[in-house]
Amino acid sequence: MATDRLLADEMLGRLARYLRMLGCDTVYARGWSDEEIVRRAREEARIVLTRDRQLAARADRAVRVLAPDLPGQLRQVVEQVPGVRPDVAFVRCTLCNGPLRPEEPGTPAPAGSTGPGRPPPGTRVFVCGACGHQYWEGSHTADVRRHLAEWIAPGST
Repeated sequence: MATDRLLADEMLGRLARYLRMLGCDTVYARGWSDEEIVRRAREEARIVLTRDRQLAARADRAVRVLAPDLPGQLRQVVEQVPGVRPDVAFVRCTLCNGPLRPEEPGTPAPAGSTGPGRPPPGTRVFVCGACGHQYWEGSHTADVRRHLAEWIAPGST
């Protein structure tokens, strides 16, 4: 899990979400001005992730993301930010960046959680301490791991 804290600008929302899946503390600066991004990154000791050359030049620490596609963006961040590992880690909420905590076994599912959006019995569940969203190891996680292996593999394009 990366120890560096990240701040993705508005052009990199999907990248921010995937970095959270990898366990990275990644704030998404949706609707923020460049001044606010630079200020918050400095105050919170975050690396700015941006496709904007001028914003990257203004930030204390920045990665100017060159790839137009998510696979290339992830590959670049994994290469340039120490500690980012291309594997799913149930540590951060992909929606709000809040910390995940393991749910106690046997805790009843929230009201209204039935059907395919509910974990199978005996599955370890993680809950966001900020927004309450639930996560568990399932077919989506397997798909994400497969994509990451394809996208981050040496020589992948």
